[in-house]
Amino acid sequence: MKFSIITTLYKSQEYLDEFYERIKKEVEKVTDKYEIIFVNDGSPDESLRIAKSLFEKDSKVKILDLSRNFGHHKAFMTGLAHSKGDVVFLIDCDLEEEPELFGVFYEKFKEKKVDLVYGVQDKRKGSVFERLTGYIFYRIFSALSSYPIPKNPVSARMMSRRYVSSLLRHRDRVVYLAGLIAITGFKQESIPVVKKSRRRTSYTLGRRIALFINAITSFSNKPLIYIFYLGFFVSFFASVSALFLIFRRIFFKVYMKGWPSLIVSVWLLGGLLILCVGVIGLYLSEIFIETKERPYTIIRETYKHDESEK
Repeated sequence: MKFSIITTLYKSQEYLDEFYERIKKEVEKVTDKYEIIFVNDGSPDESLRIAKSLFEKDSKVKILDLSRNFGHHKAFMTGLAHSKGDVVFLIDCDLEEEPELFGVFYEKFKEKKVDLVYGVQDKRKGSVFERLTGYIFYRIFSALSSYPIPKNPVSARMMSRRYVSSLLRHRDRVVYLAGLIAITGFKQESIPVVKKSRRRTSYTLGRRIALFINAITSFSNKPLIYIFYLGFFVSFFASVSALFLIFRRIFFKVYMKGWPSLIVSVWLLGGLLILCVGVIGLYLSEIFIETKERPYTIIRETYKHDESEK
């Protein structure tokens, strides 16, 4: 049985050597048939240089150097597409997730005879802002999505080859990996994981909002359904109000006064209209991106040894 270890590089230079030594030691407790795939996601630091030095001294190291930064999830999917192992292990190399999780995940993988073992945080790490935004994200996503995903998943996952092959059949250009992993199915088991905080997260508020929008528009049509019901409710309320005003005018000769309330109503309805058009626009944007069928990553160069060397 061959194993593939996949990790992505982005501002990872200070962790890479230690990660390599620890993951190599852990995998070799199980087998000597493995590959370590580093996917350089346009890292601006010395991560690629360090990875190349590891490649030069170890025939089991493989590097996929992407032409620019495409994003964490797309880089992982690229690594999966180039993996050869019967069992594939995804993990971040920043040491927030311990490389020793490999052994823990493999024991669960064998014991339960599943196709996917994934890690979840019992308590989300990070600042109050990071925990709060994460809580809001999963609450809203769970309410809107038809495909529930685990709360607070980590990157660390162990997959069977048939699971990876099925996962790669998804050709989404807007990639939300946790959602794709959930809808792929098969038998899955979770493991509680303590994730450490070692650096300032690269997921800024802007990236979090973009990830949230991509996740919702990729895995749920409920916002469009809610827009329909909202429009129906507003139209019904407006019709009843108009009939009421006509009734008062004809039978009681009462005029409706109050320009401020009228202006507020106009602004309210205008805002709702713009909001609804904006939501529809997000879905149209998603369709626009998907129909182009552009590759979700471009590999500038691949560094790999001959199979006979391993």
